Parts: sequence; structure tokens; C-alpha cells
Amino acid sequence: MARRSRSWFVASGASKWNDPKNFPSTMGFQPSYQTEARIYAKQILKTKPGAKIGVLYQNDDFGKDYVKGLKDELGDNAKQIVAEQSYEVTDPTIESQIVTLKGSGADVLLTFATPKFAAQAIRKIAELGWKPEHYMSVVSTSIGSVLTPAGLENSVGLITAVYGKDASDKSWDNDPGMQDLRAFMKKYLPEANPLDNNNAAGYSLAQALVHVLQQCGDNLTRENVMKQAASMKDYELSLNLPGVNINTSADGYAVIRSMQLARFDGKSWVRFGELLTGK
Repeated sequence: MARRSRSWFVASGASKWNDPKNFPSTMGFQPSYQTEARIYAKQILKTKPGAKIGVLYQNDDFGKDYVKGLKDELGDNAKQIVAEQSYEVTDPTIESQIVTLKGSGADVLLTFATPKFAAQAIRKIAELGWKPEHYMSVVSTSIGSVLTPAGLENSVGLITAVYGKDASDKSWDNDPGMQDLRAFMKKYLPEANPLDNNNAAGYSLAQALVHVLQQCGDNLTRENVMKQAASMKDYELSLNLPGVNINTSADGYAVIRSMQLARFDGKSWVRFGELLTGK
């Protein structure tokens, strides 16, 4: 009989990684895409209750997770969505979708896209002179690989949601967690860019795994590792934003549920408001 595979802290926000009933041996790490979309919906309902909403999404589980979270949180207000446009990962461009969304009269746009298409969307919106309130999925908010190619001036005002400390944000320079990360990288990854948040993410994943293994003690069976991973209470990762603690249970594998909104000011992402939580 083949063994059931086990994966802890998968670097993905897909909802299937928080499904103990059907995938009891697999646990994600970052906030689910549905959670992130719910947070955007909460902000829109609070600040622009009469918004005309447009949605651009990738036509797969990634994009559809976002759309589901958005509509679930909007509830009866989902009728405010005046246009939805999808794209395939094989499409060369999403320019026609952006033109259609602009033509819908939407004054709020949610882009649930991967980096290549996110950069295209930002650039095309600027070319059209369209100025919607623009929410961008957190997977496509890299200043170096998305916003710079799209044009930093075109990216001003973008809104996203974050849960970790930004390694490129100088306000964290004296933070003990950030200092530990940089010391670690200087010792073990001296050739890597200390401002690349992918390194910070990997460090956090490793930190969480070490915590779980320490909780296991001498009982390092697969079953006990899973048990400990699914019973973390208010665990604080040094690179998470203050207040973004980890709580898991046997029927709730979502590791991180809280995020804070941030707006791009042309140079960096500036956080604002309180922590928001999605399901």
C-alpha cells in the first residue's frame, strides 16, 4: 500500500491546503487567497460602499479562490461586481480584458493575477488613463519584478495586504527579528540579496518547522509531527507583523489568518489601518 504523502507549511494560499477532512496530512503556510480577498472586500464595503467593482482573475484554482473569497464576503453586495474578466496562463497579454473592464464603468478593480499579468495590467491601466482604486494580490507586489517593470509611477496608489515584515522597509532595520535574519544570511547565504522577501519567507517557514519539531520532543513520528503542527497556539514568528500569530487546530489548518493593508507610495509599501482577519 502506498504511503500518503505529508507536506507541512506549503508556500501557497490555495484553499485546498486548509482542508483537514480531505487532505489531513497537508498544511499550507501563507494566508489563503480566499482570506486575502475577504479582507479586500471588507475594506471596499467600509470605504466605498457604493463601488462598481471590476475583477481580473487567472482562470484556474488560484484565481477562482480569490473570486470565491471576494463574493463570499460581499454577500448580497456581490451585485456591485459590474464586470469579471479572466485570462489563461498561456495568453500573451491581458490588454483586451483591461479595456473591457474600463468600459464597464468600474471604479474599483481587483487584480488576482500572477506577476507577468499583474505588470501588464498596471501598465495598460496607466496607458488608458484609467484611475480605479486598484487592489493587487499579494503574490504580485514585488517592487523589483512587478512594479518596476510596470513603472513605479504607474503603480502609485496600489493596495495590497501583507502579513510579514518587509525586508526592504528601513523601519524594520532595528527590529530583532530582522537583525537575526540578516545575521543568518550573512553567515549562510552571503551571496543572496538580504532585501529579497523570498529569503525572509523561507526563513519564517524554517522557523515554524523548527518550532513544531521542538514540540515533538523525542516522538518524531509522522503522526506526532502532524499533531503538533495542528495544535500551535499564539505562536509568534519573528518576521510576522506584530499581532499576526499562528493558531492551528485539528479542524483548522490555516496557519496565518490576519493581514494588514498597505499602499504603494512610489518607493515602498506603506501599511495602514488595523489588522484584518478573514475566515
